[in-house]
Amino acid sequence: MKLSDTGTSRVNGYLFVLERSLSTFLPRDSVRDIVREIDSHVRDRIAAAEPVPDERAALEKILSELGPPHRVAQAYSIERTVDEAVVTGKIFAIMRAVWHVAMSTVTGFFAGFGLFVGYVMGAGFVILGALKPLFPDNIGVWVNDQTISNGLDIGTRIGAGPGVRAGEHLAGGYWVIPIFLAVGFFLLVVTHRGARKFLAWWRQRRPSFSVTVRPTL
Repeated sequence: MKLSDTGTSRVNGYLFVLERSLSTFLPRDSVRDIVREIDSHVRDRIAAAEPVPDERAALEKILSELGPPHRVAQAYSIERTVDEAVVTGKIFAIMRAVWHVAMSTVTGFFAGFGLFVGYVMGAGFVILGALKPLFPDNIGVWVNDQTISNGLDIGTRIGAGPGVRAGEHLAGGYWVIPIFLAVGFFLLVVTHRGARKFLAWWRQRRPSFSVTVRPTL
């Protein structure tokens, strides 16, 4: 099938929307490669198609089988981002991929929330350990001894605060620095490895996106 000017404009409009949608997720180089790939696929499909019942109907059928441009862009962006994260293991690639997956599926949302908590807790302990020498009286472990009916109850709080409160004492000296740092880095490493394994599992579970469409029956 040879496209008329109207048909060519329709294809160019589809590719334009696709490129704009991809640009919100991926770098410019990746966007150009994807648009060229889909452009080539669409042109091949059009060349092999018959204008039945007319050019417009045949063209819309091809584009509808491919999918709306924003959905194609989302599928490509998630796949590329997850692939990069799993292969490289870079922290920002992992976080970007987890964000994309969390915004696209319910499972991804809950997994992303759990990973977010892990990263925040790990970073929090590292920050506390780093700031302890600067604020020795405001960061550490505070113990509050309270006598209750069944014996002695020890209430403990860990972190940063305005200082020692009434009825408690600061039990954490400078020795808490290596503990805070060790706990923080441990949580960050475990969370990062968990994020990478989750993304690898998600990639295997989700079929790879392809521009190959269903054959016409």
